[in-house]
Amino acid sequence: MRRLVALAFLGAAPGTIGATAGWAQGEIVGWGESVLVGRSATSGLMAVATAGGHIVGLKTDGSVIAWGSNGYGASCAAPLPNEDYCAVAANLWNSAALRRDGSIVVWGSCSEGEDAIPAPNADFRSVAVGQYHVLGLKADGSIVAWGSNHRGQCAVPHPNSAFVAVAAGIHHSLGLKADGSIVAWGSNDYGQCSVPTPNTGFAGLAAGGYHSLGVRLDGSVAGWGYDQSGQCRAPSPNADFTAVAAGLHHSLGLTSDGTIVAWGNNQLGQCDIPEPNSGFRAVSACYLQSAGLGADGAVVTWGSCDQGWVRVATGNSGFVDMAAGPHHFLGIKADGSIVAWGSNESGACEVPWPNSGFTAVAAGDAHSIGLRPDGSILAWGSADFALREIPVPNTGFVAIAAGGAHNVALWSTGVLTAWGRDSHGQTSVPGPNSDFTDVAAGRSHSLALKANGTIVAWGYNGEGQCEVPEPNSGFVSVAAGSFHSLGLKADGSIVAWGWNGGGQCNVPSPNAGFLAVDGGESHSIALKADGSIVAWGDNAWTQCDTPSPNGGFTAVAAGEQVSFGLRGGVVVAGLPSDDHHVPARGIRVVSFPNPFNPRTTIRYDLPAAGPVRLSVFDVAGRLVRTLVDESLTPGNHEAAWDGRDASGRETGSGSYLARLEFGGKVETVHLGLIR
Repeated sequence: MRRLVALAFLGAAPGTIGATAGWAQGEIVGWGESVLVGRSATSGLMAVATAGGHIVGLKTDGSVIAWGSNGYGASCAAPLPNEDYCAVAANLWNSAALRRDGSIVVWGSCSEGEDAIPAPNADFRSVAVGQYHVLGLKADGSIVAWGSNHRGQCAVPHPNSAFVAVAAGIHHSLGLKADGSIVAWGSNDYGQCSVPTPNTGFAGLAAGGYHSLGVRLDGSVAGWGYDQSGQCRAPSPNADFTAVAAGLHHSLGLTSDGTIVAWGNNQLGQCDIPEPNSGFRAVSACYLQSAGLGADGAVVTWGSCDQGWVRVATGNSGFVDMAAGPHHFLGIKADGSIVAWGSNESGACEVPWPNSGFTAVAAGDAHSIGLRPDGSILAWGSADFALREIPVPNTGFVAIAAGGAHNVALWSTGVLTAWGRDSHGQTSVPGPNSDFTDVAAGRSHSLALKANGTIVAWGYNGEGQCEVPEPNSGFVSVAAGSFHSLGLKADGSIVAWGWNGGGQCNVPSPNAGFLAVDGGESHSIALKADGSIVAWGDNAWTQCDTPSPNGGFTAVAAGEQVSFGLRGGVVVAGLPSDDHHVPARGIRVVSFPNPFNPRTTIRYDLPAAGPVRLSVFDVAGRLVRTLVDESLTPGNHEAAWDGRDASGRETGSGSYLARLEFGGKVETVHLGLIR
C-alpha cells in the first residue's frame, strides 16, 4: 500500500551501501510471508520440492534454498548450518531436509510436533512431509513416523521392514517395498489407501491430497483415491513414465524423454506446462502448484500464484524502486520497465504494453497503477469499481497511491483526485482541495500531505487511522498500512496512529534518523539514514526479521505480511552508472519538500573535505542546472533549487534528478516539481 519513495544515499557504515558483496546493484530483498530470490540463486539445483505456497530446492553444494510463502516461522529459512544436505521435502506448513550424516531437520509451523524427530535421529535415507506429519525411511528399511496421528497416518503397518521409498499426503501415508508392492495407511475416506491389484511391479509412488499414484516398472501409472477431476487417470498413452508427483487434485508424470504430462484439476493452470516442455529430470507438485527441475538445474513453476506464492524473479538487479500490495508486488527498473510478481488475481501482475518509461507504481488488492513521464496514469488488473477508469484530464499527475480498491492521484497543480470504491468516503477528497504534495492509501482510507507539512486523512476511521495526532505539522511524507497511518517528520522521527493490534504503531527507540516508512497489515517498516531497516509490529510471518547484512538499503515497502528492501543504490537511465565505493561513515542525501513548489532544499553530509558537484537533470539525462561546483568542508550542507534552469527559465512540472558527485562517487535523488 505504498507509492514510490525516492531517496538515495552517499555512503554508510562499512559493508553496506553501493557494491555490497554478494548483492546485485538495485536488488530487491524480500522477507516475511513471501520470500523473493533471484533467478541466479535457484540455478544449480539437484532436487526440488513444492509445498503449496513455497518451494524448497537442494543445491549441488549441499545447501538448501527456499522461496515463496514464509508462513508460520520461516518455512523459507533453512536451519543453520546450511550445508551437507542431500534431500528435501515440503508441504504447506513445514519443510524438511536430510543431511548426509543421516539426520533429519524439520522447520516451519511444526504445530503437531513435526520438528520433534524421534531418537535416534540417525541412519535416515529419505524423508517425506504430509500436512501435519513426517515420514523418515531408515537405512534398515523401516519407517519412522511422527506428528499428527489422528487419522492413523503415523501408525506404520507390520511388518515395518523392507521399505525403499515413502510418500505423505494430507492424512495418509505410502511406503514402497523392495518387492515392488505398495503399503498404504491412514485416512481412507476416498480409497486413497486401497492399492489396486495387482499390487506388484511398482518402482515409484506419490501421495496427493486425497489420492495416490504409483509408477510401474513398465512405465505405466496407476492412480487410486479421490478422482473427481480425473487425477487418478493418466492420459493415453499411459507409458514411458519414470516418476510421478501429486498435488491436491492434480497429477504429474515425468517421461523418459524429459517431458512432463499433467492431468486432473486445472482451475489455476497447474496442468498447463510451460514451453519448452523438454529436458526435465524431476517433477514436484503440492496443492495447486507444479514444478519441474530442468537438466540445467533450473526450476520452472506453474499453477497458483495465490496463498502468498511468489514466483522466482528474473534478473533481480537494476531496480530503482518498488511498491507492495497485500499479495502482489511491483518493481521499477532503471529503464522505466516494471517487473511484477506475486498473486496475479484479476491480472494485477500483467503490465500492459509498452512496458517502459514508468516513473512510479502503486499496488492495491488486485490492481496496479503506474505513472508515466508525461504525467499520465495507466491502470491494470481488477476493473471493479471503475479502478481502471482514470479521471480526466489524464495528464499532469506527479504522485499516485493505491488502496484496497481505490486510487488517489496528485496533479501538478496540487489538486487531488480519487476514484474506485467509496464505501467509507475514501475517494471523497475533503476541501480545500489544494496545496497537496504527497499521497498514500490504506485498505479503505486515504492520506495526503499539504505543502505546509500538515496531513489530511479521510475514509474509514473505525480504528482511528484518520485522526492525525497533534501537533499536525512538520511532516515530509505519508504512508498507510491496511488500517493504520504513518507520517515522517522533517526531524527524521515517525508518528504512527490507527489500529495497533500487532504493535505496528509503537515506533521503536530511538525514533530518529528515518528517511522513509511504509505500513503492512499489522507491521511497519522504515529506512534509516545509514541504509539500515527497522521493522516492528506483528512478526508471525517473520516480516520484522530484517535480513543480514542489514545495510545498503535505499527504499522500503510492506505488503500484507511481507517486507521488502531495495538494496544496492540507484542507477538512473541516461546518467553514468558508477562504482559506488563505501566511505567510512554514513551520509544522507535528501530533498525537502519533495514534491515541491516553488523551491526545494537538497541536504547532504560530507565525510571529508573535497570537490563537490551537485546538478539537476531531467529524466532523459539532460543537464538542467548545476547548483554546487566547489570544494567544501566536512559536515552538513544544503543547496536550494527553485525549479529554474541555468538561464533562469522555469522548468515544467515532472520528475527530475539531483546528482551529487563527491570523491569519485555518485548518488541521485528524485525530485518532483509541481507547477
